[in-house]
Amino acid sequence: MVTSLANQPQAATWQWQGFSIQYQYAGTTGPAVILIHGFGASSGHWRQNIAELAEHHRVYALDLIGFGQSSKPTPGPLAPGQSITYEFETWGQQIVDFCQEVVEDAACLVGNSIGSIVALQAAVLDPQLATSVVMLDCSLRLLHDRKRAGLPWYRKFSAPLFQSVLSVKPIGHFFFHRLARPQTVRQILEQAYGQSDTVTDELIDLLIQPALDPGAADVFLAFINYSQGPLPEDLLAVVTCPVLCIWGADDPWEPVELARELTQFSMVKDFIVLDGVGHCPQDEAPEQVNKIVRDWIVQQSQSS
Repeated sequence: MVTSLANQPQAATWQWQGFSIQYQYAGTTGPAVILIHGFGASSGHWRQNIAELAEHHRVYALDLIGFGQSSKPTPGPLAPGQSITYEFETWGQQIVDFCQEVVEDAACLVGNSIGSIVALQAAVLDPQLATSVVMLDCSLRLLHDRKRAGLPWYRKFSAPLFQSVLSVKPIGHFFFHRLARPQTVRQILEQAYGQSDTVTDELIDLLIQPALDPGAADVFLAFINYSQGPLPEDLLAVVTCPVLCIWGADDPWEPVELARELTQFSMVKDFIVLDGVGHCPQDEAPEQVNKIVRDWIVQQSQSS
């Protein structure tokens, strides 16, 4: 689809809790949509979605605190302008406050990977601000403390050991900087994406650049050691708005067979599987995802 120049995304900054939050926006009419990226990504991961969705919607994509061009404060108890806790309650509150202060309206919350849990958390924190939630390959949090009991013994014990080793700061920083290299990032993405030709130099640069910022390693390590907090099923049990699941059939990290269990929750209204697609459908199959999201929002507006 050819998009209007008027709908090309613009960059802006929002001050939240004493920190600088980067976001993009496009579109002037229609229902509001907020796009929420996954772990290690940024609002740029929606570069193939923003302008097209903005043809009929007011679209916002923000960098969660700790990622992209947003501030990367020291992990710790909230001290405005100094430190913050990297957990879903924090990011969920960020989305709620963004809705209130920037969007000034309720919105459809669209998330990829951990961004899906952030969207659900925001919808639970303030049900009035979420018209619906769209989850793209939601993180199933398979290494969560409550899920490890069902893992094979070698995975059950290796993950906590790995976390303990990385919690030693020099080791953790060394590991992070070895990870944040173009060739390593390419290998990870080629595993995660269903088709390797969608792993471009632009995408790799998009993920590498924020990793060079001061504080990026500490954010990464804080999340790696985060095995608590809500599971998607915890939030789906109490969310009050409609939820749509979109899943890549070839996602190696969040298996579609396990994901189908989420359909047991009454607010999950549909579960759409995309063949040949991996963990990031919005980037691998943007035309399909954009159409599905547009149709979903129309459907929800007609049924409300």
